Parts: sequence; structure tokens; C-alpha cells
Amino acid sequence: MTYNCEKFIDSYIEAFNRTSKKDEEKRGLALPKMEDISTLEDELMALFFPGLSGSESKSKLISVVTYHMESVTRLLYDSVLLALSYEDKGNTPIRSLEDKAEAIIDDLASHFKDIRRLLKLDAEAGLKGDPAARSVHEVILSYPSLEALTVHRVAHHLYTLNVPLVPRMMNEVMHRRTGIDIHPGAEIGESFFIDHGTGVVIGETTVIGNNVKLYQGVTLGALSIPKNGCGLLLKGVKRHPTIKDNVTIYANATILGDVTIGENSTIGSSAWIKDDIPANSRVTIPDPEIKIKQRLK
Repeated sequence: MTYNCEKFIDSYIEAFNRTSKKDEEKRGLALPKMEDISTLEDELMALFFPGLSGSESKSKLISVVTYHMESVTRLLYDSVLLALSYEDKGNTPIRSLEDKAEAIIDDLASHFKDIRRLLKLDAEAGLKGDPAARSVHEVILSYPSLEALTVHRVAHHLYTLNVPLVPRMMNEVMHRRTGIDIHPGAEIGESFFIDHGTGVVIGETTVIGNNVKLYQGVTLGALSIPKNGCGLLLKGVKRHPTIKDNVTIYANATILGDVTIGENSTIGSSAWIKDDIPANSRVTIPDPEIKIKQRLK
């Protein structure tokens, strides 16, 4: 005997409240698919680092880049169009939304060369910043931070173009893959490196300068979020840290609120910071008292 769930289907379907909607309203119910976003992220790595596909010659490079750029732009166009349609809820003719999605992808594609330049600097920062790294190719192939940054730099550009849903979905897929959680709104400068990466959290209004290095478990977060007169959370206000150039933040440090860490500063492991730190500072916490008691045999 097998269990039959059909007696519950009709009542469950009613919970979706879709039967009374007009066809035009139903158009906005389809959402971008997480599996498409996951495929997109694989294609982004292949697009920005075509050596992963073994493109030795210039002719091979052109064919590999063409293939992956077509795949990236197609996946992005489809996902962006669904996101725009969902947000619009059928108020705008579909042709206008298609034109808007095309303009967004055109804008992004015109910046691919700039994003690749930044990613090359990120890879070089990984080589310089980790004595265990033997080559730039090792960083590209095996370091989670570079994969997370590849996705973030694309997602951030879409975020600046006010694309709904897709940037957050991109970063959440990468969060699941790498353990690195970067909100697409975060602004990140050149030559950024996250060593190890697991547990890093970078909030929406974070601003990071050039040549910054983070270790695992670092949180660049917010304090309690202010509310307006109606009791609703204020959105769009600066509530995360600003990290100036040439800063190193060691493992499990927590920096909260709209504070500034001055350039050339070093933040020690497990530090808890809620105030501005001047430039050229070294922040540490006292060594914990360690007691060792040898067991008798």
C-alpha cells in the first residue's frame, strides 16, 4: 500500500490564491530560478578566467570567450527579465520590460573588461597575501575568495542598476558554496583578498578601499537598525563600516556600525569594534589567561 496525498491537493492549492488573478497579473508570478543562477556563476568563472577551459591559442580564446559570454548574457537576460516582471506585477507592457532587460545586460557586458581587470588584481593580491599560494593560477583555481569576488563584482554592478532579486540570489548561491556572505550593495576596491574565507560577512553599506585583506570569520556588520516615526526600519542609510586602504583584519574580528577603520591599520583577531580607528593603528585585545594543569598518570 502506498500513501495517497491527493485529498489534500485542492485545499493546499487554494493557499496560493492564484485562481482569481488576471492573465496579466499572473505574468509577474514567475521568479528567477536558483538553479539558473548557479549555472550562471559557473559560466562567469569560465568567462573571466577562460584558461579554466584550456584556451591556449588566440583563436581558441576567442571561441571560448564567445561561447561563455553568450551563455552568461542569455542566462542573465532571462533572469533579469523575470525579476523585472515580478517587481512590475503586470503594470508595464512586456516589450518595455524586454527593452529594459536588454539595456541592463548591455550595460553590464560593456563593463566586463573592467571587472576582469579587478579580478586579476584580486588574484594577484591572493598570491601576495598568502605564503601558501604558489601561483596566480592556484588562487584562481582553488581559492573560494576569488570565486566569491567574481560573483560579487558582477552582482554589485547589477545592484547599482537597481535590478531586483537577481543580485541577492547570486550572492546567496555563492554564500552557500563558499561560506562567504557579501551583500551585493557592498563597495569593494582593488586588490581585495579574503584568506580562507569561511564565515566572512560583509554588509550592504560596507565600503572597502584598496589593498584590504580579511581573514576567516570577520564580520563587517551593523548595530541595531534605526526606525522611522512609524516604527519601520530605515532602509538605505549607511550602517556598516568603511575600511580604508591597506587595512588587514584578522580572524573573527567584528566591526559594527557606520565606523571608519583608518588606512594602514591592523585589526587583531577577535577584536570587537564599534568606534572609529585612526589611521596607522594596531588594535589588539589582551591575551587571555591560560592555565595549564598537567594530569597525573
